[in-house]
Amino acid sequence: MARTPMMAGNWKMNNTIAEAVVLTQEISNQYEKKEWDEAVEIVLCTPFTDLKPAKTVLDFDKVKIKVAAQNVYWEPSGAFTGEISVPMIKEIGCAYSIVGHSERRELFGETDEMVNKKVKALVGEGMGAIVCCGESLAVRDEGTTLEYVTAQVRAALAGLDAAEIAQCVIAYEPIWAIGTGRTATPEQADEVCAAIRETVAEAADAETAEGMRILYGGSMNPGNVDGLMAMENIDGGLVGGASLKAETFVQLIKACL
Repeated sequence: MARTPMMAGNWKMNNTIAEAVVLTQEISNQYEKKEWDEAVEIVLCTPFTDLKPAKTVLDFDKVKIKVAAQNVYWEPSGAFTGEISVPMIKEIGCAYSIVGHSERRELFGETDEMVNKKVKALVGEGMGAIVCCGESLAVRDEGTTLEYVTAQVRAALAGLDAAEIAQCVIAYEPIWAIGTGRTATPEQADEVCAAIRETVAEAADAETAEGMRILYGGSMNPGNVDGLMAMENIDGGLVGGASLKAETFVQLIKACL
């Protein structure tokens, strides 16, 4: 089964509205419709305040670039000050939300149970979830990476049927490689992504697993993207720093073609 690669830019807590409009426009201006329309799925994961402005630019330019939230809450409404619901981001036009990013887990105490609730809320509204998983340097050094990461995947997908799991994308992010300039070797990354695919097959079925996009989320950049994208089980990237400049992000998009 041919999987359409995905290149998702995670802007994290960067870009005011004015800056977001400029960056989105710069990316849109380089969009090559004939080559990109069917060959790659491009997603901009922006701060909440930038979602509508970015979507407006993309809609005006009529380019097939999607927007996604970086986080979401699982309740549809209520007394949850500071939270944003799935119906809210759906109304803006988001196709996805990132769920369970390592920074959310480490800095804000998100648990596997919370991640599972968010995934269920998203797929229940017909949206996609970009589900993050990954190990710390301590886990890597202990030699328990595969057990640790696959347990996260099982927990995130618990209680979902095959059709709901098929709405998800999984991003493997070795935490020790985020923002450090270090990257897992393509072979190390592919080994974990292969284990993730096997776990999806156990949770759903072989067909769903074969169709699942698995992204690499550990400091992908123009210098390492070709090696990573050559791997059998890596279907794109969840990109941090390299997505904050149109030039480098477009280089990564082109590596998917």
